[in-house]
Formats: sequence, C-alpha cells, structure tokens
Amino acid sequence: MLLCPSCHQPASKRDGHDPSRRQRYACHACNRDFTERTASAFSGYRWPAEVILLAVRWSLSHPLSTTSVMELLAERGIDVSKRTVLRWLQTFGPLLAAEVRKHRRPLGTKCYVDEVFFFRGKDKHYLYRAVDEHGQVVDVLFREHRDTESATAFFRQWLARTGWQPTQVISDHHQPYIKAVQEVLPAVKHVRTGSHRARGETTKPIERSHVFIRDRLRAARGVKTLATGQRFFEGFEALHALRREHTDLAQLLPGYDPARATVQDRVRAVAHAITTLDARLTQAVAAAA
Repeated sequence: MLLCPSCHQPASKRDGHDPSRRQRYACHACNRDFTERTASAFSGYRWPAEVILLAVRWSLSHPLSTTSVMELLAERGIDVSKRTVLRWLQTFGPLLAAEVRKHRRPLGTKCYVDEVFFFRGKDKHYLYRAVDEHGQVVDVLFREHRDTESATAFFRQWLARTGWQPTQVISDHHQPYIKAVQEVLPAVKHVRTGSHRARGETTKPIERSHVFIRDRLRAARGVKTLATGQRFFEGFEALHALRREHTDLAQLLPGYDPARATVQDRVRAVAHAITTLDARLTQAVAAAA
C-alpha cells in the first residue's frame, strides 16, 4: 500500500484515476488524493521524466548551449523553448547531484584543494573544488570572492555533505587556506606546495581536474549568477562522476561489469543509470536542495 506523501499514512482506498489514467488513492487521515507520482520531482511537468533528463544529460555532458539542446529536441518532435531547457537544467541538475553522491565510491585519504576562476564580462568569480588522490571530486562551491570566508564556507559545506575528513589537505600557497583548515579541520595535516616541484606533493591532481569544467564552459558565455552557477557546477560534476566511473554503476545497474564494458557500453550505462535515478527524485528532495 502506498504512503500518503502529505501525512505519510497508508492510503485507505482507491479513488478512481487521474487525467493521465494513473491510479488515484484517497487518504482518510488528511483527506487528500494522490497517485504514485504525486511526490515525484517531475509531478506537474508536461513532459515525461525521460525527456527532461535527456535534455539535462545533453546540457551537462556536452558543450551545448540551451539553443542547441532545444534544436536537438525539436528534431525528435519535442517542442520546448530554450528557457524551458534552462529551467530543467537548473532544477534537476542539483537533484541528480545529491542522488549521485549517495552511490559514489569511498573517498581516499588525501584531499587536493584549489579554486578556478571564471569571467562573466568584467566580473571574476571563483569555483572552489576538491578531489581525492584518485581524482574523485569531493565537492564544489561557487563564490564571488577568493578569501578566507569563501575557503571556510567550502570546507564546511563538504564536511556537512560528506562527513569525510582526510588525513591531509594539500593546497597551493594561497594564504586563506591556512586559517580555513585550522578552523574547520583542525586535526588534519595541511600541506602547502606548488604545481612544479621535483619531489614531494604537488597540486597537479587538482590542476588537471580543472580541465574538464574549463572545456565545458569554453564554448559558453559563462554563468550569470552565483546561484545558477552553483546549480550548474553541481550537476556537471555529478554527470562527470558517472562518466568517469567514480560512482558504483553496478549498484544502479545489476549485471553491469565495468571490467568488460566497452566505451559504448559505458555511455549506455550512464544513460540508464540516470533513468534509474529519476524515480528517486522526490519533491521532498527538491525542497531540501
């Protein structure tokens, strides 16, 4: 028996069908009607989840503008505006990111931290990123300034989301990282180094990981606001984690063997994994994101 999405009590009886011919239920506890899709994040949208996630996947995986995605959808008989594609991207990108984080592989023991800058006209914004020694992205935070407050906010966000504390945090010689690490991660060893050292730790792992996000935005006009930028970067990193197999696709796709998969198999596995995740995107998750 389905639970009522409003009061979480078992539905007492069936109550006909909705206009889409889905079974409708009536809850005696709160006197509300609902269907199995009422709590879904896709509830109320004209187009089905498969179409929405297809547009989101194209937007995040490839250097395509919203206009390009709109044209590709139009070739398939799906008539939406580029503004609709953008709203889908901003809404469902962070939801996918939150769900993908639940299935990623265990993080390592080292953390490499750095920030990459982006221009929007004359405005310069900074994307804080962290990866472990395996290249897996821990978290991202888009900020207006490059200072101690931003670095501290980044560490607090990743700690709240993951609970992960590495044994070492490796950064460049940017001064604000010293206070931020001491304040948020006092038990962690902080190593300050450079990118071109002959021996010892370097920041090359995080510098190399910037390449993918730079390539994605090179053909675009950047991001307009911090809020929209944060949502885009979270969605992008989630898709990138799926494509780089930093998530355990076997959890989402029983029978999938990454050791025997071809490049084409991996592409199809990512698409199927996103389709599998759509049933787990609920309005409750959307409100909390």
